[in-house]
Amino acid sequence: MIDYQDLIERWRGSVLDRWATVLPGQIAGGLSHERYGDLAGWLAVLESLPSIRPDRVDLSASRVAASCHSPLAADTLEQLHSGLMALHPWRKGPFELFGIHIDTEWRSDWKWSRLQDHIDPLQDRRVLDVGCGSGYHCWRMLGEGASEVIGIDPTPLFVVQFWALQKYLQQRNIWVLPLGVEHVPEKLQAFDTVFSMGVLYHRRSPMDHLQELRDCLRPGGQLVLETLVIEGGPGATLVPEGRYARMGNVWFLPSTDTLLSWLRKLGFRDPELIDVTVTSTQEQRSTDWMRFHSLANFLDPQDRSKTIEGYPAPRRAIVTARAPVRRGAA
Repeated sequence: MIDYQDLIERWRGSVLDRWATVLPGQIAGGLSHERYGDLAGWLAVLESLPSIRPDRVDLSASRVAASCHSPLAADTLEQLHSGLMALHPWRKGPFELFGIHIDTEWRSDWKWSRLQDHIDPLQDRRVLDVGCGSGYHCWRMLGEGASEVIGIDPTPLFVVQFWALQKYLQQRNIWVLPLGVEHVPEKLQAFDTVFSMGVLYHRRSPMDHLQELRDCLRPGGQLVLETLVIEGGPGATLVPEGRYARMGNVWFLPSTDTLLSWLRKLGFRDPELIDVTVTSTQEQRSTDWMRFHSLANFLDPQDRSKTIEGYPAPRRAIVTARAPVRRGAA
């Protein structure tokens, strides 16, 4: 059911030919049964999902959705619900499939609403979404008219979740690959827009990550970056000792001034801050579809403005910037 051959063939002979050449091996590694012992079980769940042909698909609503004019039979609905629930935890969404609301940990639609009116129109653009999870924002990008949306995420469960959604949303020109940004061929310069949301602070070298994103973009293409930030002026950066909000892989939290200066230093043009929002426990929370601890458990119970470790509570910024254009080019 997971088959990337159409994508590989489409890329051959195009600006993405270099990636098409190595992609089969990358996919085999990213979906390795030897490396990921739970993968066989997730794939069995994927195969067990009932076949349902939707009458309507909506990629522009808060809940990316597939529906039928007539209600499903009760046993089909239960089979669908139990199969989707077996792919727990669902992090990014929400989705609605035939009346089943997949109430994900994140209200990712809130983030989308904060940025969608401040970025270049996605109509007819080739888009890359780095760290996309199960692909919620990828679907929204396709709903905005993108010609091709490629999501990458190294977590196999999220890739299987994407294919479960694709079984019902049934859209061409959208793919989630089991890869990280380090697997994108160097200096590919193939995408009109590149999104990196919730990734930068997980990278040991934020400058290297920003350079990787720059090299994915065509000259003049747009970066849309969302990351944790702190209050402060130029140069201010928090490097947490130990954990941050109980996450062990948080490395650098810059101020917005520092973040914009990093982009300028790497040659990005027109870096612009478009939003800063303190994450609320309504936007990120535990649900039936993500039953583990979430933001409420990561904040100081006596002072919600701080994490459990005493650092400033999560504050997220969205910035845009453009990849440099070669001298002499328009």
